[in-house]
Amino acid sequence: MYPWLLLLLPLHVLASKERLHGVRPELAARYVPTKKGSADTWQCLDGSKVIEWSAVNDDFCDCPDGSDEPGTSACPNSLFYCVNEGHIGSLIPSSRVRDGLCEPECCDGSDEAPGVCPNQCKEVGEAYRERVKAEEKLRKTGSKIRSTYVAFAQKEKKRLEQEITQTEQEITTREKEVARLKDLVERTESLSAAALEERKKSPLYQSLLTHVTALKSLQREHVKHLEREKALGDILDSLRTGYNPNYQDMAVLEAVRGWEQLAGLPHINDVGKDAEDENGELGSDDVAVAEDEEEEVNDGMWTAMQLEHQLDDLLNTDYEALLVEHDKHIGAPASPTSILFNLSAYLPDVLVPQYEALRDQVVAVLEVLGLGKGSDPAADTSKQQKALNDAEHSLRLTRKEKEDKEQELARLFDPEWYGAEGEWKKLHGTCLEKELGDYIYEVCLFGEARQKPLRGGSTFSLGHFASWNDAPGVEKGSPAYYSKQYYKNGAKCWNGPQRSVSLDMTCGLENAVLSVGEPEKCEYEFKVTSPALCLPLNASGTTREEL
Repeated sequence: MYPWLLLLLPLHVLASKERLHGVRPELAARYVPTKKGSADTWQCLDGSKVIEWSAVNDDFCDCPDGSDEPGTSACPNSLFYCVNEGHIGSLIPSSRVRDGLCEPECCDGSDEAPGVCPNQCKEVGEAYRERVKAEEKLRKTGSKIRSTYVAFAQKEKKRLEQEITQTEQEITTREKEVARLKDLVERTESLSAAALEERKKSPLYQSLLTHVTALKSLQREHVKHLEREKALGDILDSLRTGYNPNYQDMAVLEAVRGWEQLAGLPHINDVGKDAEDENGELGSDDVAVAEDEEEEVNDGMWTAMQLEHQLDDLLNTDYEALLVEHDKHIGAPASPTSILFNLSAYLPDVLVPQYEALRDQVVAVLEVLGLGKGSDPAADTSKQQKALNDAEHSLRLTRKEKEDKEQELARLFDPEWYGAEGEWKKLHGTCLEKELGDYIYEVCLFGEARQKPLRGGSTFSLGHFASWNDAPGVEKGSPAYYSKQYYKNGAKCWNGPQRSVSLDMTCGLENAVLSVGEPEKCEYEFKVTSPALCLPLNASGTTREEL
């Protein structure tokens, strides 16, 4: 702008322009004089006082709120607006107006007298726009990576929900098994050793033992035959691949042909010639054999796979437990002494001691008469009790597994953990490192931060994940909330506090530690980038007016 052009403007226009110097655009409409007789007046913005229009920006503070001096430093509680044409307008405290210093916020130099500070808004604006363009490009690319993190969280949600449902079903099954074993233990405890031995003499139990012995014998012979068959197969395979078909030995030829037919193999001379054989098509004989095998399986016979993998489990069945369950199934009465022992469960507590004394006397009389024998519950129920203990332990583990999965699902979209969209879940346990001096500084997100020596020595814990940015005024779930992570309660420093780490996090295309600092003793600061912080451009939530 040429200063001499101002001489062409009317004096009242120049005066009005001077009065509006330093006024924010949104307040410009309130800086209008009011006619009061022949004088122009103006009311302070807080309505506390009416002054002459000529007193606005006269370098003397008249209004209590300082609104009459927007363009001077007369009022200490006022703000000066820099227009910064070609860049972005900004506000500075009025105390910095006409102080002889060129403020970086006022690139147009309007905070000082004309000619003191050059107008650099064109260059500053261009640099700013280039920087914004680069940041937008970074955010655009980073937000695409972030979207994959969000998609991962949705998959995790489905996976956890399915696993929780499966675990609930498993818990129901295990609870039924525990209840069954508890009932079995109680029935076994109520059954005397003599009564159990008497039941073992039943033809059904003896027949079961005979069948078990026979099955074990068959299993032993079956294993022998499998080993023998494998050895013979290896011999015949060697003969098949090594014999000379031009040598007219019919015995060898018949043996090879017989083995090929039995094993379902093509003739050695036809290998690679028949495409159908290569595709594994079955001949009529093979189909007939397969149909016979299928028919046998349908008749309830065990397959070779069942014999190989399930026979051991069958042979290891607790037949004594089955015998007790059989009594329950047919409704057999309990032993005479068991009635006496179980009766205490139905008596009032005050009568239990007298009952137990009477019970012991009755049991002693029964033993003298040969009608009952003392039982050893520990010996009789050892197998059942161990099975019950194992089942209860498995049930506890399954319930704990369900609780862990439910907690993981609850944290998935919790702003205090993985974010409202779950964008941080994929990074749980991701370890980032930075080598500095004689150490490697490592942080495993949501886990632990460590200081590891390069040349031997002890690794020190720098703390475990404690929280996101919990500074006053920071809203949970906001971009500022996720700009910091705190790791606390690390190893104690010598004559110092416990080690701790704060992660200063910004948008970046990689999950990486850029730098490590120690602003205070044993208090470390990591500069970290992550795509999880790259919000989509339409989710910025901030707008700026470029003039």
